[in-house]
Amino acid sequence: MNLKTKHLFLLFFLFSAYGSIAQETKAISLDEAINTGLQNSKKLKISRAKIDEANAMLDEAKNRQLPDLKISGSYLRLNSANIVLKNPGSGSGTTPKISSALYGMASASLPIYAGGKIRYGIESSKYLLEASRLDNENDSNAIAYNIIEAYINLYKSREAIKIVQENLQVSRSRDTTFSNLEKNGLLARNDLLKSELQTTQTELSLLDAENDSRIANVNMDLLLGFPESNIIETQTDFFNNIPAIPSFETYEMQALQNRKDLQASSLRIQSSSIGIKSAHAETLPSLVLTGGYIAGVIPNFVTVTNVANIGLGIQYNLASLWKSNSKLATAKAQFAEANAADEMLQDQIKLQANRNYQDFILSKNKIDVYEKALAQAQENYRITNNKYLNSLATITDLLEANASLLQAKLNVPFAKADAFMAYKKLLLTAGTINGK
Repeated sequence: MNLKTKHLFLLFFLFSAYGSIAQETKAISLDEAINTGLQNSKKLKISRAKIDEANAMLDEAKNRQLPDLKISGSYLRLNSANIVLKNPGSGSGTTPKISSALYGMASASLPIYAGGKIRYGIESSKYLLEASRLDNENDSNAIAYNIIEAYINLYKSREAIKIVQENLQVSRSRDTTFSNLEKNGLLARNDLLKSELQTTQTELSLLDAENDSRIANVNMDLLLGFPESNIIETQTDFFNNIPAIPSFETYEMQALQNRKDLQASSLRIQSSSIGIKSAHAETLPSLVLTGGYIAGVIPNFVTVTNVANIGLGIQYNLASLWKSNSKLATAKAQFAEANAADEMLQDQIKLQANRNYQDFILSKNKIDVYEKALAQAQENYRITNNKYLNSLATITDLLEANASLLQAKLNVPFAKADAFMAYKKLLLTAGTINGK
């Protein structure tokens, strides 16, 4: 083997190895896809960061009930200080020369009563923290649904490719037969062209289906956190058994009870009601326990040590008697806004429940209709084909029957997949999609 051949062989090996790495095929079930997608979701990472932020805000609110301790000190350089001592009991003496001063102090304060502002702040932060956790669960439900939808779209695209490929094979075989008949003068040239035209249209449909499948595969890769070049194989047993849905009244009640966004909305209402109490507390006096220690040295003059103090401090803003409490007005407006948003959300959930319930019933009924239509299309194609072979039907009739059969074959798996998605949308509306 010469050197050039060795190089070509090495390059071929490297490109083959790269292709095998870049295009990894992975079969994954629907449940595995949901779990993987939830683990790698970027949106859930944002939601978890918001929970951490709410936790930090709760810690900050709790810290307000802890004592504050401050330490400070200074060294001062003085320039020709003029000091006059006035002490009747002392005689005349030499005035000391002061050129510097040094002092240090420590102070501590512990809030005893602040009108309830600290307690209200802690309670409000707890509600907001729990609301953030519920928002995270609600985001998880929405992401799970998006993963399911992407998985179903990928399945439908693969089914479309398979069915169109089967039809294309039949169409090409028919073209070969018709071409032989045309060469022998047993078929009109125009009839052959009609058959070949349908084959060309089927080839275009296959190109569209393959393109849709590639896009659906990339979307699935991104949702699962996989490299975009990964080829994902779906499993087809996920929609065979769709459970029965309870009565609409029971289903709607479940939606109003289980929806995490509605529960979070209720917590925000409670937080805003506490905000009103906190705004009221702004007009009340506050009481603080204080303490401190001071020490200082002025060279050649005085030394002060062990000066400790403890006491009570009270503060009351008299201006609150005549100034309008804008914080109270803001808190009341936020409370009204939270209530209105909660009522609007309840109406939206009821509308979603009604629409999705009816869509699910419709999608289940469509399965039976499409299966009946498939049987009819198969029988129609069989009869039309027999008529054509006996010169009782035209090539146009045969091609139309074939097109109807292809569409009927596509409609059945699509209808089953759509019914499964309608069922999952019911679970999403009820807030139980992650609970299966």
